[in-house]
Amino acid sequence: MQVWPLRFRELPDRSIFMADDTGSYFLADRAFVDRYARDELNRFDADFLSQRGHTFQKTGDLAHTAFLTRWAQRQHIGGGSAYVILIPTLRCDLKCSYCQVSRAPVAAKGFDWDEQTLERILTFLDDLPVDEIQIEFQGGEPFLRLDLLRAVAEYARRRFRRVRFVVCTNLQTLDADILAFLASEDVLISTSLDGPHQVHTRNRTGTSELTQVFHRNLARVLDLIGPDRVSALPTIDMEHPPVPEELISAYEDFGFTSIFLRPVNYQGFARKSHPSARASESWPGYYRDFIDTLIVRNARSGRVMEEFYLAHCLRRILAPGADNHTDLRNPNIPTGENAVIDFDGLIYPSDEARMLARVRQVDLSIGNVADGLDHEKLALLAPSHVNNFDPDCIHCPYQPFCGTDPIDDLSRNGRIDVPRHESWFCQRHLAVFDLAIELLYSGDPAVDFTLCRWLGLETLPDALRPVLS
Repeated sequence: MQVWPLRFRELPDRSIFMADDTGSYFLADRAFVDRYARDELNRFDADFLSQRGHTFQKTGDLAHTAFLTRWAQRQHIGGGSAYVILIPTLRCDLKCSYCQVSRAPVAAKGFDWDEQTLERILTFLDDLPVDEIQIEFQGGEPFLRLDLLRAVAEYARRRFRRVRFVVCTNLQTLDADILAFLASEDVLISTSLDGPHQVHTRNRTGTSELTQVFHRNLARVLDLIGPDRVSALPTIDMEHPPVPEELISAYEDFGFTSIFLRPVNYQGFARKSHPSARASESWPGYYRDFIDTLIVRNARSGRVMEEFYLAHCLRRILAPGADNHTDLRNPNIPTGENAVIDFDGLIYPSDEARMLARVRQVDLSIGNVADGLDHEKLALLAPSHVNNFDPDCIHCPYQPFCGTDPIDDLSRNGRIDVPRHESWFCQRHLAVFDLAIELLYSGDPAVDFTLCRWLGLETLPDALRPVLS
């Protein structure tokens, strides 16, 4: 019997989480780890590992083939569709304290697409080898150039068999033309709601009056197109974090059932106004406290609020194919089908790469709409977007579920070769996956209530919580 390599990590309760390259996992104790390390597995160990698919007898047998199939499923990113972010303007009518883009003032010149850039972007979209696409408009404030959004939308609806548009907007302006654009069922809204009135005012609008305008416009959009087409997320300033109960209440007041917590990103203007965001050492503790509060509140009220990122990480643990959130894909190779096109026509592999260029830290553009993609640069960037061969990741049991973020490493450390466990990306995700496993194996009725509803299950079956004891 051959045992596939197992990685392990001790959890806070002293149990050992173990997983193989396919993401198949179980909990064990230290005695099993000692037997495994010494190649002294007993019959009970062997039977358990065989039943869980961690062994094979010979190359090419059913167990061997099944393992390779599961591994391939973890590496496969579905094709046939594209996800492109477009920046029609860098101008914005707010001055958010944590702006990660380095936006331009509303009256500034030279920060919008010109007619030639628009035509080249439409040509770029036409050349994509797909028939399905999601186009996300970011900025700045995209609705400052509604005419450009309309032009792209009209063209994409003719070109692609299936298309969806997401407008990332601060919703400070909402006129008849914008409402008419939103009336189309293929248009969705993504906005920022930082929590209670005073928190949103401090972080984003600067005045109570502007916050009231935002609240009225958000309510109006929700009434017009419904909560299924509107998403909101808070950005947490860890120097002044909102009280979890108050943050949840602010979302429930608008009828939201999902919230995506994220700390201030160490990009753009935020690098100067929020220098502590570089390390965010207090984030894991706040995140855990928020999840604890959310679980208790869900059980008490019978209503269920989802924390998107933890729910997404749980889905990645339980099965391959949860790859819709590009930040945690693996592999996540930069391509033209997953690109960001800036206001000046430059193409970037991600929005964070665009931000690094804005602060003049490093140029990570991968081409432009006039000349096309720079395939030599794409090839140079590709290896850092795979964690399978990272010298630290190969020892981590969370590797099959996790990803890599060299752009964030560059932003915080100025390099991509810092030891993985010292990177903010790794520290954050070790804490998230530790929490996910702790909750999965908790057995607490309140925890199970929330997890079942996040995962769409009636109950959590024992098969999802295997233990070798």
